[in-house]
Amino acid sequence: MPERLAAGQREHVASAAQPDPALLRALVTEHFDFVWRSLVRLGVPRADAEDALQQVFLVASRKLRAIEPGRERSFLFGAALRIASRARRTQKRRREVLYGEPAERQDPGPGADELVDRARGRAELEAILDGMPIELRAVFVLFELEQETMAEIAALLELRAGTVASRLRRAREQFQAAVRRAAAGSKRPRWAGPGGFASSPGEAGRSGGGRT
Repeated sequence: MPERLAAGQREHVASAAQPDPALLRALVTEHFDFVWRSLVRLGVPRADAEDALQQVFLVASRKLRAIEPGRERSFLFGAALRIASRARRTQKRRREVLYGEPAERQDPGPGADELVDRARGRAELEAILDGMPIELRAVFVLFELEQETMAEIAALLELRAGTVASRLRRAREQFQAAVRRAAAGSKRPRWAGPGGFASSPGEAGRSGGGRT
């Protein structure tokens, strides 16, 4: 699934639920890519991401007039977080029933960003994120990958700044520990930074504590 999806798919999501087609279409157009990236980075398999994406916007359509102006992104991320949590639980149960043990990551099929998705760095990152509790993963994804500030994350998740900072610290500790385990078990992962800290896509070479 490409990070920027076809206009026809956006129209399909926007038309799947009414009541206000123009308002919903504007919401989908502005936040479509952000919601899709969030779902995948929160652990929804790419094969299921489009269905999950539609669920998010269906939830938004039902509460469209109740969403405060300026809070659309926060509302959508919250819905994506809940849907991703359910998807992860469903996926875990499905693996337990069908395989009796964790299944290998499956290729959902070719897409426009297929080569990028199969790159070693992306695969390593997703494997590490899969091991994080969802509440830590959400903060890590927003800060390290979406490049949100601490204040923006606190507003998006409706958390206190201290809670965001604590979750980010714990997420980074888990991330570093996973990188060290991978490095000890084979070769140094692509995401390992010069000091042992694994650099994120937009943070290679920058200090981890540069934002407040």
